[in-house]
Amino acid sequence: MAEDRAQTQGAPQGDVEGLEEQERGFARIAALVEGAGEVAICAHTSPDGDALGSGLALALAIRERWPEKQVVNLLADDAPVPRIYRFLPGSDGFVRASEYDRVPDLFVVVDLSALSRLNNARPICEAAPHVAIIDHHPCEEPFGDAYVIRPEAAAAGVIVTEFVRFLGVEVTPDMAQCLFCAISTDTGRFQYQNADAEAFRVASGLVEAGANPALVSLNVYQSFRLQYLHLESLVLGRIVTFEKGRIAYSYATASDFERTGADLDESDGLIDDVRSVAGSEVALFLKEVPGGRVRGNLRSKGELDVAQVAQRVGGGGHKAAAGFTIEGDVDEAFSTVMPMLTELVEGAASEGEAE
Repeated sequence: MAEDRAQTQGAPQGDVEGLEEQERGFARIAALVEGAGEVAICAHTSPDGDALGSGLALALAIRERWPEKQVVNLLADDAPVPRIYRFLPGSDGFVRASEYDRVPDLFVVVDLSALSRLNNARPICEAAPHVAIIDHHPCEEPFGDAYVIRPEAAAAGVIVTEFVRFLGVEVTPDMAQCLFCAISTDTGRFQYQNADAEAFRVASGLVEAGANPALVSLNVYQSFRLQYLHLESLVLGRIVTFEKGRIAYSYATASDFERTGADLDESDGLIDDVRSVAGSEVALFLKEVPGGRVRGNLRSKGELDVAQVAQRVGGGGHKAAAGFTIEGDVDEAFSTVMPMLTELVEGAASEGEAE
């Protein structure tokens, strides 16, 4: 890795020093793109709206600024783009990392700072001569030749938007649509704790540039198949609470997906149903996925940090939203994770009593 790698880990709006650091990070990333013939862009395994939208917009911006570059958007998994995000411009151009047989001059990691979550794309990243990162997840030991990692940003889409403007590229309607989807989904339709003033300012500019919020809402939140709604009914009927209502929990088994006909990628929003229980402070949703594994989603409504729980089982994320994948079935995953959540909640209660 280059010894003079540029770095930014915190550049809040209005913080002159932080913004200058971000500019230096952007300049270093731009220089890497300038020197590359082929650029591969990839996000984390099980990509969400932020991962997909940010990656697509970044590719569009690079092609606009450097038409001669070869730019490819990779999927870390063999699974296709989730149905609800296939309306995004360029979503039909993704290439599975397992089917990509070249070594790019530059590998750009978006919405991710951990090699372990690149899945099939990890060997490509490790083989690339240069790596850049644009992310908003907390990271103690970033890798890469250049990176802009800003945990204060509501979404990777916020940082990518700022990078596009740094390049002097006009935000096209297609870029704006992808980036608005990224920010809207990662803030839970601007309902989560991370929906700050910067997120609204950037989103407003994207609408002015041509983003259609109604189209995002229609595809992501208002186009559920009956199969999914039947699965949702099962999950809603199973919601239970622990620790005097402070922890809300539900799950979906492999047989539930088979019986209802719902797809795995349709179920990402079910954690929000569990999170909506009145009085709950943290929420856990578990679903069985192929290969004898369980994927878990965690949410926090307040100050409790669920990312630390996800990290203990090999996952990651943010203080208020995190996830993980572990071996076993739902019962085994519940037995592993619930004691950690209980410890988290009880620890916060003890601190509150001490104060």
